[in-house]
Amino acid sequence: MNPLNSVAGTIIAGVVLAILLVLATMGEHLVFSPAANSIVVWLHVLAGITWIGLLYYFNFVQVPALGDAAKDEGGPGGAGITKYVAPRALWWFRWSALLTWLTGASYLLHIGQLGDAFALGMLSTPVNSYALTIGIGAWLGTLMLFNVWVLIWPNQKKVLGIVKASAEEIAKAKRIAFLASRSNTLMSIPMAMSMVGAHHGFMM
Repeated sequence: MNPLNSVAGTIIAGVVLAILLVLATMGEHLVFSPAANSIVVWLHVLAGITWIGLLYYFNFVQVPALGDAAKDEGGPGGAGITKYVAPRALWWFRWSALLTWLTGASYLLHIGQLGDAFALGMLSTPVNSYALTIGIGAWLGTLMLFNVWVLIWPNQKKVLGIVKASAEEIAKAKRIAFLASRSNTLMSIPMAMSMVGAHHGFMM
């Protein structure tokens, strides 16, 4: 049975391949750290790639495409996207956002930096530069998670017809979801700078 025939099979095969590569290349070139840290960071990065990848897909591909479809009077319209693509993409979007935040918070808690990160490094003297840098990213990620679950998803349910709403409510929901999504796209840029910069210098 070919694992590439299903999403679950592909993910499982990818995890197995990653583990095999680690085992096959064990040596001094590897940066050794506690296994729990490595696994949590790995999951955090994978979830984050999924979340931000879908955020960019919505903003750079789907929303402009639906706008073009609405203007194309003789075209097929955007019903296929709103009925089949958007609900599935939003499922992966919101749960990967939550997993990204949980794994990030778990990592900071595990290394004893959670409180200091959310205090932007000001719990110690001098200011903890690592906590300050990663904390900026953590706060931006928290705001983005709020937008996903409190603004984007509830309003998208109205837009997609999952929740009944009047035409006026749908128009308002579209605007709220749009602005929240664009805000997340904006915040994702300094967030990535902070997250990566915590280990490689603030400006990477």
